[in-house]
Amino acid sequence: MAIRLFNTYTRQLEDFTPLDPAGRAVKMYTCGPTVYNHAHIGNFRAYLFEDLLQRHLEARGYNVDRVMNLTDVDDKTIRGARTSGKRLADFTAVYKDAFFQDLDTLRIQRARAFPAATEPQYIERMIAMIQQLVNDGIAYQAEDKSVYFRLSKFPDYGKLAHLNLDELRPTGRIANDEYEKESIGDFALWKAWDEADGDVAWDSPWGRGRPGWHIECSAMATALLGPELDIHCGGVDNIFPHHEAEIAQSECCTGKKFVRYWLHCAHLMVDGQKMSKSLGNFYTLRDLLEKGYTGREVRFALLTVNYRLPLNFTIPGLEAARSALHRIDEWVDRIAAQAAESKPAPTPFDTLAEKFFAALDEDLNISGALGFLFDLIRESNAALDRNELTPAQAAQLLLTWRKIDNVLAFEREAAAVPPEVLALVEQRQQARADKDWKKSDDLRDQIAALGWIVKDTKDGPKLTPKA
Repeated sequence: MAIRLFNTYTRQLEDFTPLDPAGRAVKMYTCGPTVYNHAHIGNFRAYLFEDLLQRHLEARGYNVDRVMNLTDVDDKTIRGARTSGKRLADFTAVYKDAFFQDLDTLRIQRARAFPAATEPQYIERMIAMIQQLVNDGIAYQAEDKSVYFRLSKFPDYGKLAHLNLDELRPTGRIANDEYEKESIGDFALWKAWDEADGDVAWDSPWGRGRPGWHIECSAMATALLGPELDIHCGGVDNIFPHHEAEIAQSECCTGKKFVRYWLHCAHLMVDGQKMSKSLGNFYTLRDLLEKGYTGREVRFALLTVNYRLPLNFTIPGLEAARSALHRIDEWVDRIAAQAAESKPAPTPFDTLAEKFFAALDEDLNISGALGFLFDLIRESNAALDRNELTPAQAAQLLLTWRKIDNVLAFEREAAAVPPEVLALVEQRQQARADKDWKKSDDLRDQIAALGWIVKDTKDGPKLTPKA
């Protein structure tokens, strides 16, 4: 079955066909964070959907070359640096490092490259692209010394967001001379230096200044992936004006269609409301870790609703994620114990695994995919209870789980058992051998107090960390 994706540009589900003539290589660009603070869970909802997309494409045999930018120069980063009394590079370095730590905590695969807007080669490329647009009459320097893109030169502007371009132009009610730009909709490619920028500026043919946010992504995307991309992702808040501007700049410079498939994820709500510090419902990943939740629990909670639907994030939802992951853990332990060293053989449940991937083929229908996964868990657990699942079938289920988890990245990490816990388990085994059941129960409670659950099986005691 072909993978189908909802293309924001056409507002339709479309069969995915990459630009690569061989049909395997995929060029993917994802808008990354503005590194002026710790990324919040709304940001990570977008990064997790992009991670799921990449992992599923790779599971289906595609080779994904993904680039994610870091916006380290804009009004927010400059203001943050000045407030902190630090150089811009020193200020943003803290949040760049924190972002990479958060990616690892959430098990988000690293992109092939994370270009930062202030890197010299990209500043150089931005200036070259702007110069080309000026030379072609598509951009101009205004009275304020900034350089603007002339919207009138790109009639397709607004098609991604389905906007009427005329609505972005001044009407008779607004005098043109009230604006230094030719049109109210024209956007900045190069911002002339002002005092608020402090020491943040680069030399250019139009004087000292800095790039506009939109040109940064066009320059970095085309530098690392070429003039044509298969997929460009981001949040719905990026559609206009950011992605709209990227299309205009890039296509005017290259003469080619910039992106084949545009994918955007919906907003994240918290307790049914827009996330806001003033409402007390604003969370970074670090806030949730401090509350005792794990990265994989947050990952589960942020992934379980299709990316195009609003997601209502709640603390009870995190508790539900914890319970669901515990159910998966117990199932994996059961089939691993049953499989032993057996050679895999087909099972009656293999079609459920196929349905898991088929659901993701349909515009990343994650709720449908998870439904099939839990059907697989329920039915195979029932077969185990009836002693109808052979070791060979359990071995096959274990292989199936590995393939599924390569996409989901939900499996718990193996935890090292502390020596004191192992000593208590050994004492408990001796107590059970001596039929001292009270001492056995006391030792089990001591083990639990140290954060571990001990279960007695036919193969001996099995230890698992408490959720």
